[in-house]
Parts: sequence; C-alpha cells; structure tokens
Amino acid sequence: MHEPERIETTDEEPIDLRSRLLTGDHDGDVGQGSRRGSSLPEVVEEVSRLASLAVPLIAVNMLQYSLQVISVMFVGRLGELPLSGASMATSFGSVTGFSVMIGMGSTLETICGQAYGAKHYHMLGVHTQRAMLVLFSVGVPLSVVWFYTTPILIALGQDPEISAEAGNYNQWMIPSLFACALLQCLNRFLQTQSIVCPMLISSSITMVLHVFTCWVLIYKLGLGSIGAALAADISNSVNVVLLGFYVRFSPTCMKTWSGFTREALHDIQGFIKLAVPSTVMLCLEYWSFEMVVLLSGLLPNPKLETSVLSISLNTCWMVYMISVGLGGAISTRVANELGAGRPQAARLALKVMIIIALSEGTIVAIITILIRHVWGKLYSNEDEVITYVARMMPLLALSDFLDGFQCVLSGSARGCGWQNLCALINLGAYYVIAIPMAVLLAFACHVGGMGLWIGIICGVSVQNIALLTINGCTNWEKETRKAMARVQDTSLQ
Repeated sequence: MHEPERIETTDEEPIDLRSRLLTGDHDGDVGQGSRRGSSLPEVVEEVSRLASLAVPLIAVNMLQYSLQVISVMFVGRLGELPLSGASMATSFGSVTGFSVMIGMGSTLETICGQAYGAKHYHMLGVHTQRAMLVLFSVGVPLSVVWFYTTPILIALGQDPEISAEAGNYNQWMIPSLFACALLQCLNRFLQTQSIVCPMLISSSITMVLHVFTCWVLIYKLGLGSIGAALAADISNSVNVVLLGFYVRFSPTCMKTWSGFTREALHDIQGFIKLAVPSTVMLCLEYWSFEMVVLLSGLLPNPKLETSVLSISLNTCWMVYMISVGLGGAISTRVANELGAGRPQAARLALKVMIIIALSEGTIVAIITILIRHVWGKLYSNEDEVITYVARMMPLLALSDFLDGFQCVLSGSARGCGWQNLCALINLGAYYVIAIPMAVLLAFACHVGGMGLWIGIICGVSVQNIALLTINGCTNWEKETRKAMARVQDTSLQ
C-alpha cells in the first residue's frame, strides 16, 4: 500500500506564517473558495488521498482494539468468574484510563497536523514529546485508581467476588496504561504526517505476538487471568518499542524528530488547555455508552438485558473502529491543509469524506440488518438472547450509520481545533438528551434495553445535527488564519 501524497508547499523552509497572516496570502486560496468549484480530477485525487490514509488507520484501530478482545476471549475459557472479572476490568479500565489517554492524545491531531501543513516540521517532535510528558504524568493518578479498582467497584454496588477478580486484573494491567500513553502520542505523530503503513505493520506484529503470549502465559504457565493482563502489557510495550525505533531511525522522520529537546518543557499549559476539552469531548461520548450497560442491570430480567446490551456494545465498538479510522483521516487532511494555508482543499476533503462515510454507513447498516438472525448465535446458545439480539440489530444499524457520520464531523472539528465547542455539544447531546431519554423510554415507558439504545440514538442524532450545522456555517478562510496563527504562536514559545 502506497503512502498518501505529501502536502507540498515550498522546498525546505517552513511557511512564513507571519508575513502571510499580515498580507492575507494563502496560496491564492483564501477569499476565492466560495466562487471556485472543484474539478473531477481534484475530487478523484482527494478520494485517493483519503482512502490511502483511512484504510490503514481503520486496520490499525481494529488491531489495537483487538488486544482487549483477545485477552477476554482467552480468559473466558477459564470459567464464568474470570470472564466476568476480566470483562468488568476492561470496561472500568476503558472508562477511567484508556479513554482519557486517547482523548488527550487526540490533541496532537490539531497541533501536529497544522504544524506539518505549515512545514514547521521540527515542532511535531516537540509537540509529541510534550504530550508524552503530560500523558505519562496523568497516568500516575489514573494508575492509583486502577490499583484500587476492587474497593471502588464494591462501593458502586458490584458483586464483591467479581470486583476482586477485576481489581486483580487491573492491577496487573497498570503498565499497559503507561504504554498506551506513549502509543497514542506516537500514533498521532505518524498519522499527522500520513505515515500509516509502519503503524499497520507494528500493530499486526503486536496482535500476532499477543495471541501467542496469551496462550503461553495463561495456559502453559498457568497464570490465568493475570497472564492475560501481563500479555497485554508485553504486547502494548512491544508496539511502543517498534514505533519508537521507526521514529528514531527511519529517514522518513528525520525532519520531524530531531531527538529529545528541552523545548518540550515549554508551554505545557498551552497543551493542557487544548488537551482537557479534547479528553472531555471523547470521554463524554464513551462514558454514555458504558452507562447504558450499567443501567440495563436495573431493568427487569437484568441478566438478559445486560447480556444483550453488552453484545450490542461490543458489536458497536467493532464497527466504530471503522468510523474512528475515517475520523482520523479527515482530521489529518483538514489540519494539514489549514496549516498549509489551503482552506478550499480542507473543505473539499471534508465533502469527499462525508460522501465516503455515508456510503460506508449504508453498507454497514445493510449488512447489520441482513445478519441479525445469526449474530446472536456467535455469543450465546440461548434462544431468548438470540431473538433479543435480532430485535436490537436494526437499532444498531441506525446507530452505526450515525456514528460514522459524527466521527467524520468530529474529526474535521479536531483538525480545526474546535475541541471546546465539541465538548459542550457532546455534554448536551449525551447527558441532556441521550441519557434522560434512555431512562424515560426504558423505565417510564417500559421499552427495556431497546429504549436505552434508542436514547443513545437520539443523542447521536442531536450531536450530528449540531456538528453538521457548525461545519456547514464554517468560514474556512477564517479557520485557516486561526490555524496559521496557532502554528505561529506555538513555534515562538
């Protein structure tokens, strides 16, 4: 698979942002975009760029997500209690740790992407090192939370035996939290340069290694669920080492990584100001889905409802990895083009990606509906569960369609640096609309687990409408000037 075409501006020197901001010179783009259409060759070229960036990113996200799934699958063969403990630990770890790291790491999509478009190459390494310092520091208090997983879960009313199993699992998973911090930074560092094939190769190697490591530690050495946690630690660390070696020694990164520098210690406050809303933006969305599963335990026949909602959530997350890949691709393209001073190229990239997302969402929705009667059989032999899953699948089809669309719009927002606004949108969509609607339908209207998922769909719909309105009303020339000013400000720190 070939690498996407690089952003071309000048030969070697970074764009003189100060003079261009003063003169309004943006490659002849600003001020003309509303009057100039896009030719078919430009559209075809953009499709090629986005596809060659999005397809590997989708594969990378799925491979990295599969590590958790594989660990739980191996533990599942040890018995019901280890499976319940590992599943609860994974869910708790995602809410209190991994989602925070992913959200903070996504800050680099804005600042590294725009810096790369402006050809301020050395700043990518500086921003990445700064992010590593911040994320690693945040990992310390989060690791304390993981260490006390058992008493926290018991305080939340969870079964003591399962909580103890989950707590033991998460304590051994703490090294993965710090590996995730570094991995998210390296992923974004390479992604914003459209260097995706090395990530795909390292993630593939890691996944294969993880299967073997799980088998050895869990079964051959008899470490049980602890072996699964240790296998995750080893696999995530190997992925970090592989990408670290690539960044350090590959000629591709010579301009963007010039070694460790004290510059990374400057303007940490500026990074945190953007990282906090980035984290809130993502966590508010992730947590609402996990909350639905917790609420399902309060419904009549909680075992059935929780099982089906868990299957639905796992299915949703798998498909969501496709949407995350599309969102990462458009975030990179928008940030690169805005940093390079080409607002119309950024707008074209978004339009093309919206069409791709709508096509992908339609295909996924159709497949989801077609397999509705067989999907539940992959998880259970109980006729009641299989029938209930079949009833839920059309809702999942609609949810997957809407998620693909919102991931693209959110990706564009990250490319522009709208994290503060998006955090407010997600707060309103999920906690003013989605969760109250889910509770109303499930408990007051007695719709059950389907009502919980309908509530989430209402929230995603509101989120899509808000993001679509904002993107549709965007002055791309103004966003270009803001992006160039941001690159200028961070370069002068």
